[in-house]
Amino acid sequence: MQEPIEETQEGLTVTVCVVNDQGLHARPAARLAQEAQKFGAELFLAMDGMEVDAKSILDILSLAAAKGTRLTLRGVGADARHALEHLSALFSNRFREE
Repeated sequence: MQEPIEETQEGLTVTVCVVNDQGLHARPAARLAQEAQKFGAELFLAMDGMEVDAKSILDILSLAAAKGTRLTLRGVGADARHALEHLSALFSNRFREE
């Protein structure tokens, strides 16, 4: 089940959970960045006070998010809601790895 998208002063946000057994490793990080790049909105991924560009595989990998980690996806821009819906579905579907 996906979390609801919330509106904040900083844009739209949604909480996602890493459910892949190996965490947010290179393959899902690459898929996330690739899918994020399809949107015009600025997209960010945050964990423990650290926020990175969701369109950058290296930034995503720098979070070292293990299985069970809860992350916040944030989007700013015209297509931010659609982007967050799409990207949060990737997390829910385990990036189609398993």
